[in-house]
Amino acid sequence: EESPAPNLPNDARVAICEAAARLIRSVDYSNAGTVEFIVDKDNNFYFIEVNARIQVEHPVSEQVTGIDLIEQQIRVASGEELAFSQADIPCNGVAIEVRINAEDPFNDFRPHPGKITELHSPGGHGVRLDTHVYAGYTIPPNYDSMIAKLITTAQTREEAISKMRRALDEFVIEGIKTTIPFHRQLMDHPDFIEGNFTTAFMDSFEMSEIEEE
Repeated sequence: EESPAPNLPNDARVAICEAAARLIRSVDYSNAGTVEFIVDKDNNFYFIEVNARIQVEHPVSEQVTGIDLIEQQIRVASGEELAFSQADIPCNGVAIEVRINAEDPFNDFRPHPGKITELHSPGGHGVRLDTHVYAGYTIPPNYDSMIAKLITTAQTREEAISKMRRALDEFVIEGIKTTIPFHRQLMDHPDFIEGNFTTAFMDSFEMSEIEEE
């Protein structure tokens, strides 16, 4: 049995977008939201849910369309009409986002709050970092463990993965444990690179025992 392609065929992508637009129109919903589907190995897709809000993954859409979704959400909420139609929205390149959490990937991803003693952020063309933390910031144990979102954008998936590798290598957060080592190992995993993964991928993923110095 052949491995699934890492990218959806264009006809499947178009069908998913059209189904999402039909659903939103049918309930007369206006404002930010995400329609979620799951896709099988034959590229059949099935509706899961609608999240009527901005989601963590929204920078991926912003990177490939060039549209600031937060700005548009505020404009719509204030009564403005969208200045563009569905046909006006471009879709250029590939974006990948990883969640940087204050968790220990070598210890079953247990939360690891504490004080950040040193922080060096990655940068460069096609690298975006959304975060609120800084050197000296203390991560409390009371809230979600996500402390940053790292997004890379390129013309192809292979290039986006390569940029993500470099960005993760540049990203230094000391004083706490984070998921940076997990994402770095994921970027080198043969199945991830080939696009041969499913929703059960993490059930068999094992971290290398070699921790970063």
